Amino acid sequence: MKGLRVIPTWRHGQERLYVSRTDGRNIAWYDREAARINLLSEEVRDDVLEVLGPFLTGPVTVGPPPVPTPAELARLSLHPDDDLAPNRPGEALIVSLDRDPGPPHRLRPDPRRRALAAEQTVGDALDRLDGAGWHALHSVPLPGGDRIHHLAIGPGGLFAIHTLPARRQRVTVTDPMVTLGRRDPQPLLRRVRADADRASYALTAEVHPVLVLVAPADVSVTAPPREVRVLRDTEVEGLSRTGGVLKPADVEALHAMARDRGTWGRV
Repeated sequence: MKGLRVIPTWRHGQERLYVSRTDGRNIAWYDREAARINLLSEEVRDDVLEVLGPFLTGPVTVGPPPVPTPAELARLSLHPDDDLAPNRPGEALIVSLDRDPGPPHRLRPDPRRRALAAEQTVGDALDRLDGAGWHALHSVPLPGGDRIHHLAIGPGGLFAIHTLPARRQRVTVTDPMVTLGRRDPQPLLRRVRADADRASYALTAEVHPVLVLVAPADVSVTAPPREVRVLRDTEVEGLSRTGGVLKPADVEALHAMARDRGTWGRV
């Protein structure tokens, strides 16, 4: 079989190598930690072993994977370009900086780098919830060039999270306005709610809006904002203490739907 591709993916510090056909369909994957190659068809065994040969680090077990759940089947049917799960926190900003790093000498730091550091801080905190039955997607693209910084899916429900870098600055929240330091107030909570509404439409499920302030010096909320949770980055992992909303099977099904780029094309 010609034209097989090996596509490495990283998730929570663990590497998995997918083997796919030229049309993008996965036919096998190599889990290094488990030292196992999972085949979707025994007919491709020799071809898969040949293409994975340079990547094998020792003896491996080869065979069919455990019986997949419907959510896993949906993931395996995705073309790699359409799977959002491998996105790193701040993926869109990383790509933007790679394409246009800006002039080498700047009087002020590139604001994209501050935004990236903030998204990475929040994204890392969300990824640590994986062991508690949660999934996080990062840089979820929306039509028109918008994106949801992070989407968290777990026993406590679904959360569309917008990250705001606020290092050593005072933040004042007066719905819908958010004031950062001495800057002019911005109606940021309208965008946070709009992102959650678009996610609710795409996933046909309730999605809660969340604004996360990264490293603020002080936070003042004049009154509880309508629907929006306002958290510091140190409070993000507290989401894992919420539960009783979604069953594990529902979490997996919603994650399978959300990771498909095509889900977001109609919102």
